Amino acid sequence: MIIRERYLKQIRPFYDSEMIKVIMGVRRCGKSTLLQQIISELKVSHDLDDDQILYLNFEDFRYSHLLESQSFYDYVEPCILTDKRMYLFFDEIQNIDKFELVINSFRATHDNVSIFLTGSNTKLLSGELATHLGGRTLSFRMLPFSFAEYVQLGEHTVSADELLSQYMQFGGFPLVCKESSYESKYVQLRNLYDSIVYQDVIRKNRYHSAITIETILNYLVANSSTTISPKKIVSELKKEGIEITIPTLYEYLNTFQESGLVQLIPRYDIRGKRMLSFQEKSYACDLGLFSILKNRIKDELSYITETLVFNELVSRAYTVYIGKTYKGEVDFIAERSDGWRCYIQVAYLMVTEETRNREFGAFRSIRDNYPKFVISQDPICSDRDGIKHLRLTDFLLDPDLLSS
Repeated sequence: MIIRERYLKQIRPFYDSEMIKVIMGVRRCGKSTLLQQIISELKVSHDLDDDQILYLNFEDFRYSHLLESQSFYDYVEPCILTDKRMYLFFDEIQNIDKFELVINSFRATHDNVSIFLTGSNTKLLSGELATHLGGRTLSFRMLPFSFAEYVQLGEHTVSADELLSQYMQFGGFPLVCKESSYESKYVQLRNLYDSIVYQDVIRKNRYHSAITIETILNYLVANSSTTISPKKIVSELKKEGIEITIPTLYEYLNTFQESGLVQLIPRYDIRGKRMLSFQEKSYACDLGLFSILKNRIKDELSYITETLVFNELVSRAYTVYIGKTYKGEVDFIAERSDGWRCYIQVAYLMVTEETRNREFGAFRSIRDNYPKFVISQDPICSDRDGIKHLRLTDFLLDPDLLSS
């Protein structure tokens, strides 16, 4: 079992907090396993008795009778001890009707409970849960295995660079990583994707046109790391005989974000210090989606590399923006919770001097003193004008490089 330390590190300080801990992420990224790892840590560090922990997974048919809020409440309430601290773990909580009312009741009527929730829908915090628990939730976004976690999966006889090539092809969904052959990985990815689209997009939102949904998702993945152009997407759909309005398109885009399949990232005007509306980029949650959802296109490795770096930053709990400069843009502004930030430019390879000048030159108009990095897979790295050049493999395996 891979210990998801980067997420445990984020959540650990709040194990005993009265705040509701909400772990969100795409289906099958490992949220249930993370809860079990938290439980294991708590048992050791807090010397807990078994009756101090209640874990319910609402994708388990054994608990299908609890999917109505009153039944859920009636089952859990008698389990909460009055003389000991309780730790409540509710997995895939969005399957419970009006779950937020019950969670709020537990929080409000018991001062000895610590509550952990997981959900495959990021709307958990923007909907009724936020309304009833305003200011009392902490959210943690979870992704499939990072490359560093992928490397830990077993003993390898190939180099880190060769492992990275495998990872860039099939991504980090745990179920996919466990498969050994190309064929089985592809089948697992395909089935997993179909499950996510059906459960968290089509069925949940009662959409009727699966073809339209899959066509838009295919477009978003194929163009991961590029600017979203609603007019262009509508135009491309029209060529395939699909009529859709821009407001409906935005509804679909929000739904895809809620499922965790993609994330839309706004641009930040570095000079004006403000967000720019309607200039988002879209990033797929896992590189394996490239293998099953897109045709081969020019500069594919550039798209994949930028998506890979973006997901790595998110998994390290950075807040990420696209940086708009006076005459261009920087791929990423990465901010920590303490206000520290850095600027990052990403390329797969910088073969020509023209490419090197472009990537390093992207920072030219940024006048502040925050660190600046260029990340690429070039075999030899060379810094320039105070800008650090990091090799992609090293960046993915060593989280401290951005701080050095």
